[in-house]
Parts: sequence; C-alpha cells; structure tokens
Amino acid sequence: MLLRTTPHLYDSNVSRFPLFGSASPISTQAGVSSCVVASPVLDIGLKLSKQATGSSQQGLVRKTRDHVKHSTANAYGQGAPGSVLEEEAQLPETSQPWETSPGQASPLGVSEVDRGVNFAIFSQHATAVTLCIKVADRGQFGGPDGGMTELALDPNENKTGDIWHICIKDFPRSNVLYGYRIDGPHGWDQGHRFDSSIVLIDPYAKLVEGRRYFGDSREKLSGFLGTYDFDSSPFDWGDNYKLPNIPENDLVIYEMNVRAFTADESSGLDPDVRGSYRGLIDKIPHLLELGINAVELLPVFEFDEFEFQRRSNPRDHMINTWGYSTMNFFAPMSRYASAGGGPLKASHEIKEMVKALHGAGIEVILDVVYNHTNEADDAYPYTTSFRGIDNKVYYMLDPNNNGQLLNFSGCGNTLNCNHPVVMELVLESLRHWVTEYHVDGFRFDLASVLCRGTNGAPLDAPPVIRAIAKDAILSRCKIISEPWDCGGLYLVGRFPNWDRWAEWNGMYRDDLRRFIKGDSGMKGSFATRVSGSADLYKTNKRKPYHSINFIIAHDGFTLYDLVSYNFKHNDANGEGGNDGNNDNLSWNCGYEGETDDSTIKAIRSRQMKNFHLALMISQGTPMMLMGDEYGHTRYGNNNSYGHDTAINHFQWGQLESRKNNHFRFFKEVINYRKTHHVFGRGTFLEKSDVTWHEGNWDNYESKFLAFTFHDNNGGDIYIAFNAHDYFIEVPIPAPPGTRKWFRVVDTNLESPNDCVLDGVPGIGGTYNMAPYSSILLEAK
Repeated sequence: MLLRTTPHLYDSNVSRFPLFGSASPISTQAGVSSCVVASPVLDIGLKLSKQATGSSQQGLVRKTRDHVKHSTANAYGQGAPGSVLEEEAQLPETSQPWETSPGQASPLGVSEVDRGVNFAIFSQHATAVTLCIKVADRGQFGGPDGGMTELALDPNENKTGDIWHICIKDFPRSNVLYGYRIDGPHGWDQGHRFDSSIVLIDPYAKLVEGRRYFGDSREKLSGFLGTYDFDSSPFDWGDNYKLPNIPENDLVIYEMNVRAFTADESSGLDPDVRGSYRGLIDKIPHLLELGINAVELLPVFEFDEFEFQRRSNPRDHMINTWGYSTMNFFAPMSRYASAGGGPLKASHEIKEMVKALHGAGIEVILDVVYNHTNEADDAYPYTTSFRGIDNKVYYMLDPNNNGQLLNFSGCGNTLNCNHPVVMELVLESLRHWVTEYHVDGFRFDLASVLCRGTNGAPLDAPPVIRAIAKDAILSRCKIISEPWDCGGLYLVGRFPNWDRWAEWNGMYRDDLRRFIKGDSGMKGSFATRVSGSADLYKTNKRKPYHSINFIIAHDGFTLYDLVSYNFKHNDANGEGGNDGNNDNLSWNCGYEGETDDSTIKAIRSRQMKNFHLALMISQGTPMMLMGDEYGHTRYGNNNSYGHDTAINHFQWGQLESRKNNHFRFFKEVINYRKTHHVFGRGTFLEKSDVTWHEGNWDNYESKFLAFTFHDNNGGDIYIAFNAHDYFIEVPIPAPPGTRKWFRVVDTNLESPNDCVLDGVPGIGGTYNMAPYSSILLEAK
C-alpha cells in the first residue's frame, strides 16, 4: 500500500476527549492518575498497590454518577499546542457488585470459566492495571462512551509473570464493554508510553464496539472498546458445507474492497446493505460470471475510518476506505455489518459471506496488516491499545534516539513481530481467523517488516515467518507476502519461505508494464516473467505458483489509468501531489486523461486487453483488481486510500454498459485459462514445454515476442505480442500432427471477434499483427 509518504497526523489528546467520562483522572503528588470517586466505594478485596499509585486507597471499585469536569493533557508533554481539553459529562451510576477471584493467566483476552468470566492481559512493564467495564441490557448499548465501573488489579494477587488477570463470578456472558487503564514508568527515552487516562482496547478482544455506521461524521470522535459474546449459538456452517480447497496453481485471484464493492447507489442494493458483508454476498453472481475463484479482501480487521480527522491536518477531509490501519487483530470490521448492526452482527455476517463464497467455489484470502497499527507516531499518537499497554514490547524502538519509534512501515510505527509475545499474538490472530471464520489464506502487507529483528535488523530466518509456515492450523492456508517494506528491505525472489510462502511478484508487474507499453530491451525479461519467473523462484521446492503475478493492485493506477495517464494526479489527497509513486511505468497512448479521440481510445482498449491476456497466459498465479473488468478509473489518482466516493466505489452502471465488449473479453480470457491447464503448471517449464520463436534475443530495439506452449495431447497454444507501433507480418509455425490453427484471441479486433473460445479457422502461414496487439492461436 502507498499511504505512507507522511506520518499519520493524530493527537492522542483529541482522541481521548470524547471517550470515557467516569473515574476522571486527576494529578496526585506522585504524578500518576488517581480518580474522583463520587459514590460509595465497593470493596471487593482487590488492593491498589501503593507503589503503583502513590496513594493509600485500597480495594477500589470505582463508580461515578455526578457531573465531573476535568482537564486532560498529554502525559509526557508531547502533545500539540492547545491540546488541553475540558469535558463535562453526565456519568451513569453503577450499582451492581460482583464477586471476584484472582482469575487465571491463560488464555489471554476474555474467556468463560466455571461460574464466571476471566479477563487476562499482558503487560511486562506496567505497574498498575485497572479493568474498566460497562454492562447493559441486550441491545441497549449507547456506544463505548459513558460511565464505567473500574476494578483495580492487585499485582500481588492478580498477576502471574507479566500477565494481569481477574475473574468476575456470575458475570454477564454478553452485552459487556470493557477496556483497561494501564500505568507504568514514564521514561520516554526508555520506550515507555504509559498514560492511565486512556481506556485501552484489549489486544485479544474478539469483538470491538465503536461507532455503528461507516463514515458517520456525527460520531467521528467516538471511542472503541472490546466486547464479547458467550450467549449466542455457534454459527451454522451447514451439513453440506465444505472448503473449496483449490490447488494453488488453479487460483485466479480478485483483489477487492468489501465496502467499495457495493457502496455505490448503482449497486441497486438497499441502503442498509450497501458496503457490507451482506452486500458482497448479493453480488457473488458477478464474481461467478467473471470466473475468478478467490477473493483477496482488503483489510477487514477493525479500523477507524476517521483517523485522519482527529486533528487539523492536510488530510482531514479524508476517510480511510482501504483499512490499512489495524486497531485489533481479532475483531472483524464492525461497520461492515449491515444496517449499523454492530460487532456481533458483523461477526455473524462475515461468516455468512465466507460460507456463501465457499458455496460458490470461491476461496477467501484476507489482506492482513501486521507491520504496523493505527497508533501512528510519537509526534501525533493515536493511542488506543498496544502503545498504552506496553509500547516497549509491541513496537520496534531506536535506543540510540531516545527510545523513538522505528518506522519501517511508513506509517509512524513498526510492530515488533519477532518478539515472542508479539509473535504469539500474530499466530493466535491468524489461527482465530482460520478456525472461527474459515478463511483460506492471508496476504501479508509489507511482509519484509516481519523479517526484521526486534532492533529492526534483517533476519535470515525470521521466527514469525517460520512459525506461520510450520503452524498446523495454518497448514491448509495460502500464505502470500508483499516482499518489501518502506525501509528498503526488498525481498522479491528472496523472501524466507520454507517452500510455503508465495510472493507478490513486483518484478513481474514492472517488466510486463515496460514491455507492453513499448520500452526497448525488455523482450527477454518479458519472456522470463510469463514463463514463471524461474530466475526468482526455481529454488529448493518452490513452484511457479509461488509467484503471484499482477499488473495492477489496489495501490497505484487502475488498469484504465495505466493506459491513460503518464503522471499521477493526486491533488485531491491534500498533500500537494507529494504522495504516491512518481514512476508508474505507464503510457497514456498519446493524451493525458480523458479524450474523445477514437484512435487513442482504440489503442487504450487494445493495451488493456494485451495486459489482461499476458496476465492470464503466464505461468504462476494471476491476480487482478476489482473494477478492471469494466475499466474503472480513478482519474489518475494512484493513492486513493482516503476517498469513500466513486473514485474507489465499483460502478455497476459502467459495468452494465460494457458487458458486451470489455467485460466480455476479460471473462472469456479468464475462462480460457481455467480450462487450459498448460498455463497453470505445477512445475517449472522444461525445454520440451515451450518453443520460443525467436532468433533475435539480443536486438535491443525488438519489441515482438512469439512462443508456443506445448500440450502433451497436441493442443498446442501459440501466443504472440507486438509492442511495436507498426504492423508485423508474422510467420506462423506448422501445427502439430494433423491439427490446424484456430484463432482464439486477437486484441486488435472488435468484440465479439477479439475473443472466440471455440476458435476461428482459416489461419494460414502468416498473420498480419497490428501495432500494440496480441494474438492467441490453438491447435485443434
């Protein structure tokens, strides 16, 4: 992803202002937070450590019901000027006492135990931990903001090793919001960022409650808390349910965004369903018609779409629609539930979505972001969880720079994935998505970050990468790396893999773009890429399908924009055009942007078809981007992460208008690949598998390449690409045996003649190929 050119501009003070009004922090002589208590103290036998609090108060369950007025400032004096805020809140009374016991350290998170509910959280460096809870009748939550009951944990009774825990007996099994206030050393240069004024999300919370509707500006500063549900019946996957289990060499991946797929009015869906997991279910027939058999979903872990708007900054008009800013690694994005249904409904509906996709024979791969979190940088932190729980453990720090956060993600922080505690969090999260939600695989954003040690140095055998590859529960999953990061660790073809990891092949993207747009000297590289990138992946037991071939992905130009713009046009992003990649290896075919010139439009159409054909005939695993099947444009914006508009939304009306030409070609070529296994070999090509009709490899100016993939049954396939700007009379080799050549594809022809799956006979000894065109012939 490319939303990494400037730090996230958040202010922790702004983020905490509208959160939780109860137990208002006031300064004590010891310099840490105590609480205003405006109602009787309920003693449940938990002693608040004097050493941790500088106070002699003991056995506190804190309840506040009166008006409270307080000021909040950054605990470390690091906030922006004017960051002291006043809040006046009406805090509800909490009257129900609960019997507690010390609880248990495992499992982390919330778990149901005999006659109670157990809470457990890791913090190695904390000196004080307080569980904050809010109970409501079913369906009566007013959101995370509001009064909470606070249970201070005694480190002598409620701590085992570095895990703090408590069990509340006969506690509700659902309809509870919870979080933690945590305090500890305030040594900034030692890497600590404790601030007990903030109620933090449990990293192991399985559900997160926040605002209910995506993009609801009335709730843009709402808080987030964990919740759980032990009351609902297990999800019914059905008696006849089964996993698709599609072999990797047969995959055709469709990268897509859940919300953007159906958010537009042109989807024809009810407004309550648009942009939701249910909306995707309703559009599965489109995916089936297109012919893909795996979806790669942009992040569906909980994130805050208003993160750019928490303080004044050049991007405060943006709404994060891509989701590469994780708040919690276990909870599904709650605002993808239909009709503002909240986290429980989101959890149920994402399962319905996976079940429906599996029923249609489509696998589900999740794009996951374990390289950083939403908590931004030290200048403008957005503290919601990890930073306040144990910053020194969860993030990579620079001990030579006053404990500042290292930034290999481009987003202000870097998750410390090879620390044993963080590694276990990553593994447990992945297992949860496989066992609870039945997903089929993961694509790891900026996965080179996961190849760095706790000090940021690259590792030859990163423990977390090995653990993922060797994990029994994850053994059936596709695991795909984006093998680079923003610190320059480029590992395409060299990603530690244990013969399991596939890779987004960035060299495939670049070489195909350059050849097809007509760059000189690219013929050999083009041949290498379409034949499986053996130079990168033919090592040990790796296979061609470990190369995820793509020309277009969510970040960068769409396919239409790749052939319509030479330059990015990102002014709408608010950064003066400084964000996004400057070198897109694109060609506008003679005019920048929209045009009515029929000649230019014809070249653009051919080029889009050339790219798609090259992708689908290549050895390896093809991946295409949502919307390219109808020619979606972002009008030259190559970093559109913050636009919840038609720039990103699938345009169903445009699809309908292009069903009989552009879309038809795309679906037919996908179908052709799936029915001709010569393109998806499980092993690298041998000399007998391909004939290169080329005696001119060293000609730097040559932009033509022809080759034949041989089929054991004689159904050879001849393919040629002409990237010159002139016609070429191409000699056609004799077909095998008594067979004859049939033309299946000629991208220079108009629909429906540009792709005829049954083939058109009458191919002679030569073929006159148009400029910027490609052909495919089949021997029958």
